[in-house]
Amino acid sequence: MKKNILNFAISIILLLVSANVSFAQTDRPYTEGPLWQVQFVHTKPGMTDLYLKNLSENWVKQMRAAKEAGLILDFKVLSSPPATASDWDLILMYELKNHAMLDGMRDKMDAISKKVFNLSDEARHTQAVSRNDLREIQGGKLTQELQFK
Repeated sequence: MKKNILNFAISIILLLVSANVSFAQTDRPYTEGPLWQVQFVHTKPGMTDLYLKNLSENWVKQMRAAKEAGLILDFKVLSSPPATASDWDLILMYELKNHAMLDGMRDKMDAISKKVFNLSDEARHTQAVSRNDLREIQGGKLTQELQFK
């Protein structure tokens, strides 16, 4: 008899807990979508077109190769007039399916870059440093898209 009461009590507790978890998951007006890695860029005066040309010859090629390899879902560049003289004017973004896609991402992107550009590490570093003459990185964020129901 005590065993039946104990089993019944455990069943009721499990039912209430699962109902509470289920309710907590469905009361949000959104679901968590993919991640977007964003980088805020301030191009130096008169250098925007040169920087965009550099992006098209380098970053865009790398992003296309990363997309073809399944490392990213998509990529975008957004432009906006800066709010102040030192504000960003470009956002570089790439989309990831989930947090697990971040595991080993740097090594994977380095491999893509080596394959696409066939340059030594030193030459790639020199190119990266030369971009500093065109722009200033103002930071970046890993963001998560919220998809409303």
